Amino acid sequence: MTSKLLAEFLGTFLLVLGGCGSAVLAAGVADVGIGWLGVSFAFGLTVLTMAYTVGHISGGHFNPAVSLGLMIAGRFEAKELIPYWVAQVVGAIAAAAVLYVIVSGAPDFSGVGGFASNGYGSASPGGYSMTAGLVTEIVLTAFFLFIILGATSAGAPPGFAPIAIGLGLTLIHLISIPVTNTSVNPARSTGVALFADGPALAQLWLFWVAPLIGGAIGGIVWKLVSPDD
Repeated sequence: MTSKLLAEFLGTFLLVLGGCGSAVLAAGVADVGIGWLGVSFAFGLTVLTMAYTVGHISGGHFNPAVSLGLMIAGRFEAKELIPYWVAQVVGAIAAAAVLYVIVSGAPDFSGVGGFASNGYGSASPGGYSMTAGLVTEIVLTAFFLFIILGATSAGAPPGFAPIAIGLGLTLIHLISIPVTNTSVNPARSTGVALFADGPALAQLWLFWVAPLIGGAIGGIVWKLVSPDD
């Protein structure tokens, strides 16, 4: 269990440092910034690489909603759920703390701003409503779980699951960055919200509730599609 929890800590750490770090440090650089497309690939690549690196140890969840969905689908033991959640959230907070130290070292530092946090209303990149954010996070997290469960099922081509999962997360970000800045992961949302300026902490509830509902739906739908899995 210690190895599993350390793997989840490290995987979630890199997810937040790589994904949120790319958004904070590289997305908006004049002329050479990576933009939303680059940030989308950064999140997908962190999951892809760490799933190959430690997926054989912990399953490569790096996300409380994924752990819940896998449990509901019968792929993960309920007794390990809370320890996994703790490791994931602590990993996300540690990564956000490292990112804060890096950002605060800039010569023109005057505050972290939104710090790649998630939000709705005035905190949404596109000004989308709470309802739009809730629906977006539920539906896309459900499909993320569906992708994970299908790609790791017995009938799927072996060895390719991290690629499908990483590209699936990239697609999810391409769709939803304008709406909520893309969570589909309560740990990722929690880590940066603790350091962000603005309403991130006050709105954090949505980025726990919606992904967990979506993860549960994804697990249930997969069981209906593949009842013998």
